Amino acid sequence: MTGDSEDPNDDVQYHIEVGEGDVADAVLLPGNPERIEKITQFWDSADEMASHREYRTVTGDYEGTPISVTSTGIGSPSAAIAVEELARVGADTFLRVGSCGAIQPDMEVGDLVISTGGVRQEGTSDAYVREDYPAVADYEVVSALVAAAERLDYDYHTGVTMSADSFYAGQGRPGFEGFEAAGSDELVENLKDANVKNIEMEASAIMTLANIYGLRAGAVCSVFANRETGEFLTEGENRAAETASLAVKLLAQMDEKKAEADVDRWHPGLSLE
Repeated sequence: MTGDSEDPNDDVQYHIEVGEGDVADAVLLPGNPERIEKITQFWDSADEMASHREYRTVTGDYEGTPISVTSTGIGSPSAAIAVEELARVGADTFLRVGSCGAIQPDMEVGDLVISTGGVRQEGTSDAYVREDYPAVADYEVVSALVAAAERLDYDYHTGVTMSADSFYAGQGRPGFEGFEAAGSDELVENLKDANVKNIEMEASAIMTLANIYGLRAGAVCSVFANRETGEFLTEGENRAAETASLAVKLLAQMDEKKAEADVDRWHPGLSLE
């Protein structure tokens, strides 16, 4: 076992460069740093706290609720670093806000997908726990995301998400010069038959780490491509951003209801109306 010798800085986290008090309890996790402005446009205030490598962190206020966003870059390894270091400075709720490829024919480009769980095809979570440990979204986060999408009248789907480590071979796409990985021609069809809704690259690791640490996590992604129909369009980013921001407000209301009722978990009997 090693101590803390790998981190030479006692004041801020090594990769994301934020410290205690820099982030809210709930943090949105987009991959692309450029997506942060598309998220914070819905907030009442937003102040940049740090920017280092792929990690850019902004903290502000959404309709009276403190909220933060940290970009994670592409893939589960860097997303896991963000969760680890954000948790160390006090964050306890994580909402991935991203894009995805849909694999069911009834899903339109621009729709939202709210993950209820994940197929762990990324290798990052394997470093933490046995391979048959499930990646499950926190039901309070799922409930808040669904309620937010309903209030905003956005088309959405709920279900299982597959998270891959590769954009090309790992998602059944041809690689350089047409290279095809073993089984890639059957991958999407097998997932479709199992009623998996979409493919992306971070959600299952984020949900797995959150469950291990007793934190809350979930994901909402906008459909950029439908692998079944072949349609592709960068559509729906703003809907995912607004839905996730409103969900953070609803989660804060859930926490208030829990405190009033002196219970540990929110349930539908504790109405948010």
